[in-house]
Amino acid sequence: MEEETLIILKPDCIEKKCVGQVLERFERAGFCFAQARVLRLEGTLLREHYAHIAQKPFFPEVEAFMTRCPLLFFVLRGKNVVERVRDLLGPTDSKKADKGTIRGDFGTDVMHNIAHASDSLESAALEIQRFFGKR
Repeated sequence: MEEETLIILKPDCIEKKCVGQVLERFERAGFCFAQARVLRLEGTLLREHYAHIAQKPFFPEVEAFMTRCPLLFFVLRGKNVVERVRDLLGPTDSKKADKGTIRGDFGTDVMHNIAHASDSLESAALEIQRFFGKR
């Protein structure tokens, strides 16, 4: 059974001009692109997405980073997509990510880690709804 997950390419990915290389890795892994859009993540939508850290003292830094430029949001579809995408990306902290993973090859630290990916099917459903609406 095919599943869906949400990916957000973060400002460091856009600014390093490695979007094409990241998308190619998802394609080579056999995933299908179900939807995509470019969006500036701001205000209520940003705070809703980051509600789990919005009250943390470091949130203003996250907010400044994530609002630097428009971001690429897309839905990937495939078998066991959530787990496989997270393996392809590597750990959230790019310093701990192996070379050959997306974060290991392009990221620099825990915030500048190239991409957000849903961490479960439940999160994916909520995040896809948040950024793409009812489908």
